[in-house]
Amino acid sequence: MKTVAEYFGSQVFDDREMRSRLSAKVYASLKKTIDEGASLDANVANAVAEAMKEWALSKGATHFTHWFQPLTGITAEKHDSFISPSPDGGVIMEFSGKELIKGEPDASSFPSGGLRATFEARGYTAWDPTSYAFIKGKTLCIPTAFCSYGGHALDKKTPLLRSMEALNRQALRILRLFGNDTAKCVRSSVGPEQEYFLITKEMYDARPDLRSTGRTLFGAKPSKGQEMDDHYFGVIKPRVAAYMEELNEELWKLGIMAKTEHNEVAPAQHELAPIYSTTNVATDHNQLTMEIMQKVAAKHGLVCLLHEKPFAGVNGSGKHNNWSIATDSGQNLLSPGDTPYENAQFLLFLCAVIKAVDDYQDLLRISVATAGNDHRLGANEAPPAVVSMFLGDELNAVLEAIETDKPYLGAEKTQMKLGVDVLPKFNRDTTDRNRTSPFAFTGNKFEFRMLGSSNSIACANIMLNSAVAESLKIYADRLEGAKDFEGELHEMIKQTIKDHKRIIFNGNGYDDAWIKEATEERGLTNYRTTPDCMPHLLDKKNVDMLTSHGVFSVEELNSRCEIMLENYCKTVVIEANTMVDMAKTMIAPAVFRCAADVARDVSAIGAVDGSATCGVAKKLSSRLASLAETIYERVDALEAAVIDLHGADGVIAESAQIRDTVLTKMCELRVACDEAETLTARSYWPFPTYGDILFSVK
Repeated sequence: MKTVAEYFGSQVFDDREMRSRLSAKVYASLKKTIDEGASLDANVANAVAEAMKEWALSKGATHFTHWFQPLTGITAEKHDSFISPSPDGGVIMEFSGKELIKGEPDASSFPSGGLRATFEARGYTAWDPTSYAFIKGKTLCIPTAFCSYGGHALDKKTPLLRSMEALNRQALRILRLFGNDTAKCVRSSVGPEQEYFLITKEMYDARPDLRSTGRTLFGAKPSKGQEMDDHYFGVIKPRVAAYMEELNEELWKLGIMAKTEHNEVAPAQHELAPIYSTTNVATDHNQLTMEIMQKVAAKHGLVCLLHEKPFAGVNGSGKHNNWSIATDSGQNLLSPGDTPYENAQFLLFLCAVIKAVDDYQDLLRISVATAGNDHRLGANEAPPAVVSMFLGDELNAVLEAIETDKPYLGAEKTQMKLGVDVLPKFNRDTTDRNRTSPFAFTGNKFEFRMLGSSNSIACANIMLNSAVAESLKIYADRLEGAKDFEGELHEMIKQTIKDHKRIIFNGNGYDDAWIKEATEERGLTNYRTTPDCMPHLLDKKNVDMLTSHGVFSVEELNSRCEIMLENYCKTVVIEANTMVDMAKTMIAPAVFRCAADVARDVSAIGAVDGSATCGVAKKLSSRLASLAETIYERVDALEAAVIDLHGADGVIAESAQIRDTVLTKMCELRVACDEAETLTARSYWPFPTYGDILFSVK
């Protein structure tokens, strides 16, 4: 049996394979493209294609695909075989540099937000050499960018790569000012923690709402949820452990460094966290991770739920985006070192992030906006919709000393004393963690906690990379022309702290008093829903910044705003229609049947002895009948609200109408149905309850 070290990355055409299969000249040229962004030579592409084909064939592959990430939020692939006809009637296996570099999938059915007419079908995929090709099943998957015939980005990879280039350009300018002439590039890196639920396939199949929408649209609070805190970090159940074991194996084969796994807070909820990798690769890997999670779950008779809020009343699922920046030599530019007060380079990069998060807090909120995540943000397991930063006691003290021109005495090292001699002694960290903060500094990186579990991490990192690049550009423009570099640097850091300290908050983000302080006193934005925030993507300051760095064109920004709002509208309308169907055909009939049977029993009991039991039963029967009528009335109101959407003037108006009317009607219908669940005998209820589902995996 092979060890992990032996099979790790066995399905990836990684650096080990390239070094062994390519000539020294071709390998060196390709590495220059990957590491430094040099243009790709056609001869090199042909050599790489041949080596890649031979490697894939040796692994049993028969097809190849350009694997890309359209604006659907999931991945896409069109498979072509390696076979070509030979003169003798047989076939030969071919794969050219041209096929490696460019593909032409039909783009007509992918979201474009008006970037092309519906009848215009041509699109292009372009090989991304910075992300390794891999084998999935019998198919060689080549990570690619996806664009329209007119050259507009129709995917999430292209703007992500552009944002990484923008950050690299501006960060190198800053490093040169500090005398670093050896760094060739600066890359952002990410480690996305992935939360998810596991339930049995039987429970999933019995719930039309889960099958159609990924979340439960009805469900009364169970007698036991997460109140006892006994699931978090608890012993992993054997069936879940077997799933995790196979999941790790499949991820490791693909070179995905799955590292940490544990039970999360809610029953049936779990988490997987990888080791950091460059943002582009981490994005590809996270998309693969979500896909493989669901495939492996199916093999174990389970379903992996990635919706942000599959169950009301218990924790939803997020995806914590741990972000940092480093040089090609591995120097972490967000590492404060032992003396952060004296580390001017670190302080400047820290201030660049502070300024970026404050100036573009709306873009960060927009980057995580989905119909699903709207249910999660602001609940007790997720940050609020108000963006703020947590820096911790030591960095706060450092910044305060700089702002006030007072000496910084340094953080005192405190040794942990646990009162037991045999336990090891160690120094306590200089600051605690803040799990309520949307954007928290955690030692040498920032943890952006607002992402939803089904989100592509590309969107958040595009905005984060771009906003920080803008801060660095402003700093570099000012410092490059400074006569007194040290003096200008100090004043710029000091001014940044004064101008942007409103974004720094170290307290309890769940406290209602904070939301009031943030919005009324500090002037921070509080976009609670997707319709609230998404139109601000097109605010002038956002358009100017994103276009100036070449991350998006104006047309691409307009298309993305349109696509995201359309997706929001379609998602909620599907949920509303599913609710109508379930309430009409399953819930109301069950409640009526139960009410009728109780009424019949009331009549029978009254005929025998006229006991007090008869009065209680009459009340129950009456309440059930009343609830059934209410359910039908609220179904009609919800249907009417959905029909009214047809009269909306554009997608912005439609999304606002959904927020203000449709979601309200959905909530009203759910309240009636959930009360009916608590009164209807279990034998009548048409689908599994929360208690059934959350504790179904043994």
